[in-house]
Amino acid sequence: MLRGMRKASSNWLGKIIMAGAMGALIVSFGIWGIADIFRGFGQSTLATVGHTEISINEFRQLYMDKLQQLGRQFGRPLTPEQARAFGLDRQLLEQTIAEAALDEEAHRLGLGQSDAETMRVIFSDPNFKGVGGAFDPQRFQAIIRQFGFTEARYIADQKKVSLRRQIAGTLSAGLEPSKTLMEALMHYQDEQRSVEYVKLSAAQAGTIDPPSPETLAGYFDEHKAQFRAPEYRKIAFVVVTPEEIGKWSDISDDDAKKLYEQRKERLGTPEKREVSQIVFPNMEEATAARAHITSGLSFDDLAKERKLSSADVDLGVVSKSGILDPAFADAAFSLPSGEVSQPVQGRFGVALLKVGKIQPAVQPSYESVAADLKKEIAIERARDKVASLRDKMEDERGGGASVLEAAQKLGLAATTIEAVDRSGHLPDGQPANIPPGLDVVAQAFNSDVGVDNEPISYRGGYVWYDVLGVTPPRDRTLDEVKDQVAAHWREDQIASRLRDKATQIVQNLGQSGSLADQAASIGAKVETATGLKRDGSGSGLPANVVAAVFRSAKDAAGQADGQGDTERFVFRVTDITVPPVDLASDAAKKLKESLQGALSNEELAQYVAKLEKTIGTSINEEAFAQITGGGSSN
Repeated sequence: MLRGMRKASSNWLGKIIMAGAMGALIVSFGIWGIADIFRGFGQSTLATVGHTEISINEFRQLYMDKLQQLGRQFGRPLTPEQARAFGLDRQLLEQTIAEAALDEEAHRLGLGQSDAETMRVIFSDPNFKGVGGAFDPQRFQAIIRQFGFTEARYIADQKKVSLRRQIAGTLSAGLEPSKTLMEALMHYQDEQRSVEYVKLSAAQAGTIDPPSPETLAGYFDEHKAQFRAPEYRKIAFVVVTPEEIGKWSDISDDDAKKLYEQRKERLGTPEKREVSQIVFPNMEEATAARAHITSGLSFDDLAKERKLSSADVDLGVVSKSGILDPAFADAAFSLPSGEVSQPVQGRFGVALLKVGKIQPAVQPSYESVAADLKKEIAIERARDKVASLRDKMEDERGGGASVLEAAQKLGLAATTIEAVDRSGHLPDGQPANIPPGLDVVAQAFNSDVGVDNEPISYRGGYVWYDVLGVTPPRDRTLDEVKDQVAAHWREDQIASRLRDKATQIVQNLGQSGSLADQAASIGAKVETATGLKRDGSGSGLPANVVAAVFRSAKDAAGQADGQGDTERFVFRVTDITVPPVDLASDAAKKLKESLQGALSNEELAQYVAKLEKTIGTSINEEAFAQITGGGSSN
């Protein structure tokens, strides 16, 4: 994954694309904010930005949260080593410092935003809109919880984000990529090529006779490191989480029915109403407007008089919890359909509310939710048991007991893996039986036999582990890996023959030979690909073949590896087409937006760098290295 990201950013177009990707990362921080990193300072400070301090403990939590979030996106845990390899640790630190600098600058400039405007921004955020296009409170709550926010904290954070955007928007206003740059990039990405090609595979390599014992032994000696046995470790671990312990619990129907009665209103689909609102700055204006409605003015006409669009007025079809202001919610859900409320004093102003269609609540039966309720009760009860077992395990470990001994005494299920390598695989190449997301193997390889390891936090619980044995890496004998050596030798022979054949075909084509004739001589088939673009989409050709095609001139022949060493492609470029640039096309508009984003990010980066220098920034590099697992930071 990291290798691919580095490769993507190695050429000039890739750098633009990666700039957009990194820009999206920066924007994502800007959208979600940084979770309370500037509160509750500990005694140790990671960095100071002007008058703002960033504490070690809170940056550590932020960093671990980010690794877990990226791990969920990639479908596997992201280790600190991987994060450092691509500089994610430093990027996060720089982003945190940049936001602190922008917050200080916003304060210095006296920028502000009203509560009403903050609420309007949240309601109009497309991330929080449901299928019907209206603000979805359940989606809102789910998303902010995913990023570690409560509702109040998210609203407060959005004020900071909006002020940062004010500064960034002012800096980027009027920035546009030049026409010359646009045309050059459009030419580059829209260029199309047509090729004829032949795919060479094992069939074209001919018969490969089995190697003699002497040949196989010589090949093994030359490639001995390739067949070397890695270091293996024998580990034992025990998992204690609410989910695991909850499986053992037997929850009665009486207990589940009690929770059902308590949750009845929340378990089903709540009543939803079509709600519109007009907010006024004071009670006097709202009262006068209500009098106009009593005199026959419609709610919609009142909105038009105040120059409000439907987006400013309509909240959509929402549940009571979807209206963030409690006073507005109470009023809207006490009105009959079609009526307009009296003026309602809320947190952010005075409003008149109108209710349209009403969707009644839908209540599920106990039987339909009993299993989920029992599971929830079991897990909740297990949380207390986890804490108790944690203390007991620590007591046993403190008394000198191994993980296996402590687990046996406490009646916990332990897992022993006889041999596992750093990649989490057994000696037979199969993955070890380890719970998803538990990085116990990496922890074990950073430990040793006899070390009393700290428990790993995992899914609301803990994992204790011991390293029971270490099998050092060693050179295998030929007898141990004879079949593997023979298979690798055969693959190398095929690859060598295919390279030779491909080279000969390219030479023949350079002497005005026909690709069809060359293909017929080796029992292969000529195929064609037209309209080929640099991204290779839809062509069916491997990426490195497409890259080789775009490095070749018209009528020139070339060759490239296919999928693995035992596949080779020979091609001839038959046509090159560069479509005229249409700066009004959708593709041009998207490219322009991407370039504007890159230019804006660059402008903002320079501004923040100057700002940080002006207000003063210092970083505790030793603390940063400790948090991110690096020996040092440069």
